[in-house]
This record gives sequence, structure tokens and C-alpha cells, in this order.
Amino acid sequence: MLVATLVSAHGQALVDEALLARLAGIVPGSRTAALDGAVAADLFADGTDARKLEAEIRAALGGAAIDIVVQPAAGRRKALFLADMDSTMIGQECIDELAAYVGLKDLVAGITERAMRGEIAFEPALRERVALLKGVPLSVVDEIIRERITLTPGGAALVRTMRANGAYTALVSGGFTVFTGPIGAAIGFDEHRSNLLLAQDGVLTGAVADPILGKQAKRDSLVELRGRFALSPVQTLAIGDGANDLAMLGEAGLGVAFRAKPAVAAAADARLEHADLTALLYAQGYTGDEIVRG
Repeated sequence: MLVATLVSAHGQALVDEALLARLAGIVPGSRTAALDGAVAADLFADGTDARKLEAEIRAALGGAAIDIVVQPAAGRRKALFLADMDSTMIGQECIDELAAYVGLKDLVAGITERAMRGEIAFEPALRERVALLKGVPLSVVDEIIRERITLTPGGAALVRTMRANGAYTALVSGGFTVFTGPIGAAIGFDEHRSNLLLAQDGVLTGAVADPILGKQAKRDSLVELRGRFALSPVQTLAIGDGANDLAMLGEAGLGVAFRAKPAVAAAADARLEHADLTALLYAQGYTGDEIVRG
């Protein structure tokens, strides 16, 4: 049995009864169930070909701003959640915002984009960008977090709801501890893992501590935490947007690409292009009344 979860674009209510009736008529033997008014709903169908079911639903939606997550109905509620930070749990790339302080945002952002697309290796690209930050005072981090960083809608509700239901949550970033610490705490994660920027007398040296947390380390974090809590692979959930997230997404029971680069979106189990992060709660079968908001 497969379940296709349909979630409206952020702030919209597009999954109404008429749409659900039409979809049920297109997919033989299926049944539907509302999760949160016309915001989100499930469609249950016999079969094991998730890609085929997703394609049928997408064709029927005709380009509507609705995301679809198709997975086996059994085991959809997850006990471990790992998330990328930059351009996933927040709307920015923190290293680009640091570079803006010294007038190098465009240069650094260009390198970041190429690394996230998988065009260049993550580790050397990170070292190259960090070298350009030499001389930046660490004191600017608090200002950047306060004035430039925005949390992705639904992120705090996602983490708080999963934790309230016994799941463990980890923010796993190729960014830096000076950001993941306060941002992870603000969202509500159990823990954070990222890279350490080296500084002397409160000023960045232009170097990052070894070993660098990149693509392999993200996957290793998922495997480690899965083992710590004696979980099966299907009990794990991960989300990210860049090439350095691919191994983590591939290892997770459900790997989700968020506003992702094309190669990441194509490889992930599911992708979110329209909905906010509460879509990951609906995908686990949570109803609107079960979401911990505020």
C-alpha cells in the first residue's frame, strides 16, 4: 500500500474535496483522507511503484502549486530527523552573508552555488571561501543572525512536533558552529553538527578546522544516530537542498529535497517546491490538530 500526501503551497488551501474526488477517480481503488482542511490530504492506493503513482497525480494536478510525497504507507511516522541548515531550515547561506561584510558576497555566492550543484567538490570549495573571510571579526555573527537570517516557515513546528512525539532531531550542516548553535536552538533541535571556523583574538584566520563536515560526514551522522537509537532505516527522515546532502538523503528512509538544485531534486525520494516544512509532518500522517505551533 502506498500513500501519496498532497500539500498546498505555503499559505494556500488547494487540496479541496473536489480535487480529491477527481484524483480518487483517476487512481483505481484508491481512497482519500483529509489531514488539515484543504491544506493537506492523503491518497492511499494499492501498489509498490511510487514514481508511477506520483507521475499520475502530477499529470492530474496540471501544474497546481501542490507538493506530492509518495511512500509506503507502513512506517511513515519517523523517529529520527536530520536536516541541512542553509537554504533549507533557513532562507540564506551563512557563508555568503559573512562574505557580504567584506564586500565579497557575489564572489563567494558563486562558489557556493557551484558547490551546491555538485559542479565542484564541497571540501576544497569550503576552504576557498573561508580563506576569503580572513580578518572578519566573529562579532558580526550575532548581527547577521539578528538582521539577515530568516527561519524557513514551518521548521520550528516540524521539529517541535516530532520531538513531542518521541523523535530525535539533528541539524547537520556544512556551515559553521557559530551559526548552527544559536539557529538550532531557536528552531528546537536536539543537537547540531557543523564546521568550526578558526579565529584568533576574535578575528577569523581564514581557515576551518579539520575534519570538514561534508557529504560523507552528513551520511555518517545519520548512520551513527540511527545506530545509537537502534532504529531501522525506514524510521529515518532527512531533508536538504545541495549536492553535499545527497548521501544523507539516499541513506534516509525518506530523503526529501527542499527547493533543491536539479540533481538533488531528481535523486531524492520526494521534493518540496511549494509547501513549507510542515509538509514533512503531513507526510508522516500528522493532522493539523497534532502540529505543535507557536
